[in-house]
Amino acid sequence: MAQVRFIHTADLHLGSPFTGVSGLASAQRKRLADSVYVAFDTLIDYTLKEKPDFMLIAGDIYDGEDRTLRAQYKFQKGMERLNEAGIPVVISHGNHDHLGGGWKRFDLPANVHVFNDEVSSHSLIISGNKVTVTGFSYGERHVKEARILEFPQADETSAYHIGMLHGSMDGDSSHAVYAPFRKEQLLSKNYDYWALGHIHLRQILHSDPCIVYPGNIQGRHRKETGPKGFYDVCISNGETSLQFIRTSAVCFETLEVSCKEMMHMNELIDACTAVAERYINENNAVMAVLHLKDVDEYAGELLEGIPEEALLEAIQESLESSTADAWITGIVVGEDWGETRVSAIGEKISTTMSEWQQSDWKWVLKDLYQHPKASRYLNPLTDELIKEIANEAIPKIHKAMRAGE
Repeated sequence: MAQVRFIHTADLHLGSPFTGVSGLASAQRKRLADSVYVAFDTLIDYTLKEKPDFMLIAGDIYDGEDRTLRAQYKFQKGMERLNEAGIPVVISHGNHDHLGGGWKRFDLPANVHVFNDEVSSHSLIISGNKVTVTGFSYGERHVKEARILEFPQADETSAYHIGMLHGSMDGDSSHAVYAPFRKEQLLSKNYDYWALGHIHLRQILHSDPCIVYPGNIQGRHRKETGPKGFYDVCISNGETSLQFIRTSAVCFETLEVSCKEMMHMNELIDACTAVAERYINENNAVMAVLHLKDVDEYAGELLEGIPEEALLEAIQESLESSTADAWITGIVVGEDWGETRVSAIGEKISTTMSEWQQSDWKWVLKDLYQHPKASRYLNPLTDELIKEIANEAIPKIHKAMRAGE
């Protein structure tokens, strides 16, 4: 059977506003806002270079149902470039860019086929072989019914039959559940490939046949971490190969930095800079939260009393001087440091309390013993009572500190 090669992408979210990001300079904000368009250009440039047989876009081309003019214009120009190269494109709109939204319509070129809101099939002739693609577009934002029930069985007259579905697995609570399906329902159709969209986490639900979420092409907030992109898919002689192609211009990430035995601030700043530079060399620009791990007593003393803002400023200045394309948006200190810090402070309190004299205890408890009502129920503050209070207080102090009280 002849080989077929295509691009499977989804969730472009052109026009995405990006959320949960603050404290950036104007140039950085613009670069972040433009990153989704840079990712789209990478998608188009790769497709023109590799010249696959066709492209599938499984929903959410735009971020909102109103579709900004810039996003539509950018997409229309990308489709024109593919049209000039003779590369067909098949589109199914999703919940974000459903057909019922209001927008200024752009005329897409003849190489683009857009499914309407009914499940239907579109055929392509690739090297003399018929390839059938079946799918639908969302007619409105909320499609709660299982549209998979409307998909036909595989067309036996086609060399390959591909399904396009923008939706989520039944019971998956990680995203809003739209057009729910069960994996068994997809497999029962006997298609050669399922091109899914809607879930922004790249994942392969099944390998024979492939049931694939490519994820989105550009992360848009801190929860969408790591490199993003699309799949270059090749089906030949019953075998399917997938090549992930990265498009994300900026990656959101949590970068881990070991602080073990660090005693000087320049060591910490240099380590943070090195981790960011290493990530950038392997990927692209990064917007990261730093996770400081292995914080022992030495590093703990180093970090004690330093405002996060001051540390962030110093690290960012180091990154800027190193020309590393990274922005640090936050710092998280590992749980091991929390336990070490609680233990150290707890020991300090215990030691201090053990050195108190009766006069110190009377001063600490004077408000209680001088209270006109409470004092009537208190026993005299003897050495024995002081010892009893101390023995009960110390474990409670440690427990309260571990609970963050």
